[in-house]
Amino acid sequence: MTSRRAFLKAGFATLGGSVHTRSAWSAELLPGELPAGARASAQLYALPGKLPLIKKTFHPPNFETPTHYFDQLYTRNDAFFVRYHLSNIPQQSAASWRLQVAGEGIDKPYALSLDELKTQFEAVEFPALCLCSGNRRGLFQPHVPGVEWGPGAMGNARWKGARLREVLARAGVGKLALEVAFDGADSAPLAATPDFMKSLPIWKAMDENTLIAYEMNGAALPHWNGFPARIVVPGWTATYWIKHLNAINVLATPFENFWTKTAYRIPKNKFPLVERFASQESEANTPITEMVVNSLITNIEPGAQFKLGQMIEVRGIAWDGGYGVNVVETSADGGATWRAAQLEADAGRFSWRQWRAEVRAERIGAITLMARASNRIGATQTLELMHNPAGYHHNVVQRLTVSVI
Repeated sequence: MTSRRAFLKAGFATLGGSVHTRSAWSAELLPGELPAGARASAQLYALPGKLPLIKKTFHPPNFETPTHYFDQLYTRNDAFFVRYHLSNIPQQSAASWRLQVAGEGIDKPYALSLDELKTQFEAVEFPALCLCSGNRRGLFQPHVPGVEWGPGAMGNARWKGARLREVLARAGVGKLALEVAFDGADSAPLAATPDFMKSLPIWKAMDENTLIAYEMNGAALPHWNGFPARIVVPGWTATYWIKHLNAINVLATPFENFWTKTAYRIPKNKFPLVERFASQESEANTPITEMVVNSLITNIEPGAQFKLGQMIEVRGIAWDGGYGVNVVETSADGGATWRAAQLEADAGRFSWRQWRAEVRAERIGAITLMARASNRIGATQTLELMHNPAGYHHNVVQRLTVSVI
């Protein structure tokens, strides 16, 4: 009889990677709120070109970054999370890649090579957090369908590329342009599966910070993160950050596609929302757009032990949709009292913000560490889960239990 481990190894082999073990990591370090099955099946696995990441699914490949990699300003490329909806992911050649720019909303359709994208448009570089809409979905109670992500479906990087609006301007954007749709090279094995395509409202596509990126952290995009080029939409969740970009269509009518009309939507008026996607709204729901304010402790694992009287350094990161985190508070008594943490240098409005604090281990036994972020427009992390069917926007204040001996 084939063992479960042998079966998994056979499945992983189709991705060309390998199973790994690491003495400093085990499924016991995963959040306790994750479904039992997600915890039981979790293991470290290295895709080609990647460090060992936490396997969520392998067809399509979905791999989560272990939390300790977030204890730095930028997430290294080989530790960056991997997220796909479709399992056919072709290796593309930089020399033969072409980007098609077309649609009824432009005057002059044309195609671009990667070299032309790099040399004929101003190169822009800045840091931005790439965060899966379903990050922390696995922590929802009760659980909801979908990839049961912990807190690692995200990464902060410096992105370099050309402004999308300049690429569109060369095509002559007309007055009737309403949305801009994007398609990538990935596809599904079955023709009946909807192609993963997304659109942006024309005003967001023309924003100076929306990029066609070809580098992250000073190097070419890794294959698993979108090589040769991808869309970067700072402040908005990563569903719009189309990888392996090969086609842009400027539309005069709302885009009709499963991934826009049905998926990646949240109940209307459920969350604080500044930037709306009005042309895709319905009476009941609206497309997910910007990230909500959130934070994460990055240097302490669940169950860590400290000595009585020890000063515990707590480090972490905080982020939002680009308005700017300006306060992080920590608690060492389960939220009874809060103290301001020290914010590190601001790397930019779309980057996460590092912070640090010190708390004293004042009593023997279990203590609960917490972190709570607020931003410049008055939004603060919630203490109660805001339920929604797809498990988006989990920003409940983290509770991390450690032991004092």
